[in-house]
Amino acid sequence: MQPPQKQKQAADADAAVDRLARDLAAVAGADWQRPHYGVAVSGGPDSMALLWLMATLLPGQVWAATVDHGLRQGSDEEARMVAGFCAREHIPHSTLQPPEPIRGSLQAAARAQRYRLLEQWREANGLDHIVTAHHADDQLETIVMRLNRGSGVGGLAAIRARNGLLLRPLLHWRRSELIALALDHDLPFVDDPSNGDARFDRARLRKTLQSQSILDPEAAAKSADWLADADAALDWSVERLIASWPDASDIAVIRDESYPGEIFRRIVTQRLRANDPGLALRGASLDGVIAAMRGGRRAMVGALLIDAVRGLEGTIWRISAAPRRKAAKKG
Repeated sequence: MQPPQKQKQAADADAAVDRLARDLAAVAGADWQRPHYGVAVSGGPDSMALLWLMATLLPGQVWAATVDHGLRQGSDEEARMVAGFCAREHIPHSTLQPPEPIRGSLQAAARAQRYRLLEQWREANGLDHIVTAHHADDQLETIVMRLNRGSGVGGLAAIRARNGLLLRPLLHWRRSELIALALDHDLPFVDDPSNGDARFDRARLRKTLQSQSILDPEAAAKSADWLADADAALDWSVERLIASWPDASDIAVIRDESYPGEIFRRIVTQRLRANDPGLALRGASLDGVIAAMRGGRRAMVGALLIDAVRGLEGTIWRISAAPRRKAAKKG
């Protein structure tokens, strides 16, 4: 018979795996047991705990990948640590490296490159989903950062549990729970020094949030779920409102039937992106566009123009391509 401590540890492990099964089913759907999953593993305790949970729950259906950006000394050793663990546990593992150095905003560019590499790896290996270890503490950090930017409903929904084929089943788990799991099962892990680097906004915020007890990460994660539902409901309503217009098939047309402000913002956004899918729209700039429209002035967004057209039915707006600027003459 096992000692009481070992028995408790085994029971806790079973409970954690069962909990992951429920959370994975909630984001992956009813057939969650069938797909093959790729787990993004940085080597930190949260992603190592996720890998262990996934491999325990679905043996033979889990692959792992570590993205090594080569931005700091020791990152290659961390990737080798993950590879060694995966070899021991018979989990296929790949180390992914960007083809060229990262430029621009370091953290934002690294994040975009990471997801691009993971998606290429997923496709190459015929995997159904990518799973990441974002948790409730990450969610709270993201919500507070977006509050500081004045984000609306969509922004405050923060980290989504599902984004296409990307799944985040740990959004209601605490960081401390994942660290405890890694320690209980002797999982190797490292602490990314950039997590404590005061040059980065998120690192400074993380340090502040760790020293407070007023904001509850689990409650914040639930609020983010409700906001994500509200965001989806608003988009659903906007699609049906536009479909009811007599000229709905003309993507250049914008109508306003005295819609509430948030509904009209989404109508304008949807129509602009129908004309230019790559258009980047921010809250303040979008509000400026809508103020110009309702003030009867021409608005310009990227390479698009919005002009008011007055007729028997009242005012509608039409989107058109802005004329190309003439090249300056030489000489």
